[in-house]
Amino acid sequence: MNPSPHAQRAARQAPRTRTDDGGPTWPAVSVVMPVLNEERHLTDAVRRTLSQDYPGELELVLALGPSRDRTDEIAHRLAAEDPRIVVVANPTGRTPQGLNIAIKASQYSIIVRVDGHSLLPPDYVRAAVETMDETGADNVGGIMAAEGVTPFEQAVARAMTSKLGVGNARFHTGGEAGEVETVYLGTFRRSALDRVGGYDETFTRAQDWEMNHRIRQTGGRIFFTPRMRVTYRPRPDLRALAKQYFQTGRWRRVVGREHSGTLNLRYLAPPIAVVAMTAGAVAGAFGFWPAWILPGGYAVAMIAGAAVEGRGLSPAAWARLPLVFATMHVTWGVGFLTSPPRLGQPTPAKPGEPVL
Repeated sequence: MNPSPHAQRAARQAPRTRTDDGGPTWPAVSVVMPVLNEERHLTDAVRRTLSQDYPGELELVLALGPSRDRTDEIAHRLAAEDPRIVVVANPTGRTPQGLNIAIKASQYSIIVRVDGHSLLPPDYVRAAVETMDETGADNVGGIMAAEGVTPFEQAVARAMTSKLGVGNARFHTGGEAGEVETVYLGTFRRSALDRVGGYDETFTRAQDWEMNHRIRQTGGRIFFTPRMRVTYRPRPDLRALAKQYFQTGRWRRVVGREHSGTLNLRYLAPPIAVVAMTAGAVAGAFGFWPAWILPGGYAVAMIAGAAVEGRGLSPAAWARLPLVFATMHVTWGVGFLTSPPRLGQPTPAKPGEPVL
């Protein structure tokens, strides 16, 4: 049931109030971070979060999954050093479950979501609260600023910030501030999370887009601002990149099935390209030579696109860019096309197993 207009107005009240002398009183903020196998990045991510240039109170809730490295040891050491850190267990290790557990354990009215490999700039939380105050939005977010170290990671970072690689989503490519369908990570009003029941735990991927859709369906607003930038570390090799985009494609189709009318050309372009190239290759193999123009034309387009989009990259990164573009498109499209109908559906309980 949609909230009443009065409830919606109450949920959107400015997060800051004014003191008697006219200065702002900054709200306390809870940062929630699901963590799994983040030995390499967790210390930096936590320190960047807790060193925010933010005048209000700040807490950080770490939801620890069953990591196979030293993540738990590092997390507990950091918590022992700083009382603002709260550690909770996330037995499943899955992101939406970890987020819901961390949100439940948090205590403040503003919830900032970050990842265990996210590196926040010093003004991130301040910019989020100010944007929320100015716009009345239920969720605000900014740019997923992909930055790589190795030549392969640099190629992936360039593809992830290019319209040829990921379309025109502003949280990837930047743009003017304004209302959007979804944002990267996000800073939420707790009232909005309560209103929609938190993250849908059946969505192991695409849970951000799905939740933002429900917030918008219940009268909320999602707002993008380029003031908020989060450094993102891309996947380190081709196999990891292919797995990431294959799973993203699969789960984006689940969102489309669950929420009709949410698929547009941006999401349909990769599967259409995969079907066209496959048809062209099959027809070409059976002797209809003009059909080779479909996969051949795509290959030429990726090389030409990389020549333009790769300006400023090192030669080693530039040489990898066409393969990175193709991997992102093709694996996303194949994942979308092969998404099982029951993906995202609750798993039936086994005989004798309690239903929670």
